[in-house]
Amino acid sequence: MWDDGVVSDADDLARADRHLVRYGGTWLPFIAERASGSFVEDRSGRRVLDFTSGQMSAILGHSHPEIVEVVEEMIGRLDHLFSGMLSRPVIDLGEALGSLSPDLSKVLLLTTGAESNEAALRMAKLVTGGWEVIGFAQSWHGMTGAAAAATYSTSRRGYGPAPVGSMAIFAPNAYRPRFLTASGGLDWHAELEDAFDLVDRQTTGGPAAFIAEPVLSSGGILDLPLGYLEALRTKCHERGMLLVLDEAQTGLGRTGTTFAFERDGIVPDIVTLSKTLGAGLPLAAVLTTEAIEAEAHERGFLFYTTHVSDPLPAAVGLRVVEIVLRDRLADRAAAAGARLRAGLLELAARHECIGDVRGRGLLVGVEIVADRTSKKAAPELGAAITRRCFELGLSMNIVSLPGTGGVFRIAPPLTVTDAEIDLGLSILDDAMSTAR
Repeated sequence: MWDDGVVSDADDLARADRHLVRYGGTWLPFIAERASGSFVEDRSGRRVLDFTSGQMSAILGHSHPEIVEVVEEMIGRLDHLFSGMLSRPVIDLGEALGSLSPDLSKVLLLTTGAESNEAALRMAKLVTGGWEVIGFAQSWHGMTGAAAAATYSTSRRGYGPAPVGSMAIFAPNAYRPRFLTASGGLDWHAELEDAFDLVDRQTTGGPAAFIAEPVLSSGGILDLPLGYLEALRTKCHERGMLLVLDEAQTGLGRTGTTFAFERDGIVPDIVTLSKTLGAGLPLAAVLTTEAIEAEAHERGFLFYTTHVSDPLPAAVGLRVVEIVLRDRLADRAAAAGARLRAGLLELAARHECIGDVRGRGLLVGVEIVADRTSKKAAPELGAAITRRCFELGLSMNIVSLPGTGGVFRIAPPLTVTDAEIDLGLSILDDAMSTAR
């Protein structure tokens, strides 16, 4: 707990320390009482600007009035059903999601991102007959079973061996390239060739899936270069594997297009959605092709869970999709992201600790370094800036991985105003000037 005088509701925080299981990180010195739009408040009325959309999820801001209306209406009419019983909200949301990318017309509605990735990988294994799953070494796909086995950015030790067939390759990083072109830039083609050479040497003949985020968030906001996904899909299909894209954070407009993969002009075999689909409420989905769904069904695909096809979250997801399309929030994310990025580049001109600004739309990373020449990591400085931002009223998240500096993940709601972006930039500027 920070002893900087900002702690609110100290008695409640002490109760939390006594009774709550610590699940990673530390509690913020703040007990949220209410949230609206881009701000979270405590009981005293202290407002904090939320530059992470909760857990990268609340794309419509907190307590969006239309979402509140849906929840209030559904909780009194139709909330949960026997898993084999359908409702119109479920069919409506399936139709809406299946229409966003016509090739991905089959939809399975679930609860969390990890759960949707579990279902996607289970389907891929069944359809291909394989068992090997490849992911990126900087990835995060969830904390359960197969999803955790494909998560390499953190938390692999102490839980026993990963499933047989788990493999990882490095995602390309333009700021810290492992393979260079003659001109000194990132050579992602050579890196991908080298990676699959290693995969081919390790495989025991059971390739099933490659799971990837189009922008690796917990991996430090690594935006896969244009053309990489197409080349990756080709590598997968040459080996009889399916390409699964985890769009938990990038889906539904955050990167400036409805799906992040649209920029690359490709369609993956399976897409998973979660965080943004529920706009902060627990809802996830798996989208795939008619052919893959038919083959999975023929082979007896089973993913029968307690909350599959629940009507209340489906109604919320339907309204989220309607709002994102109606209000052109993907376009808003592109415009707001350009403003945010421009402001961050202005800060970089004044603060030597900013090594790199990267990302797409309203998913932006700022890497903090000791100096730009060595690019040496500066985790203590990143932590100090994070604390100072919170003192000044800005909630930021920083991730640190081996071999990188701390990277701020900036992902405000898609409804964020220009004034709120400017306020966040001003606070970050102040924090970088005064952090100790």
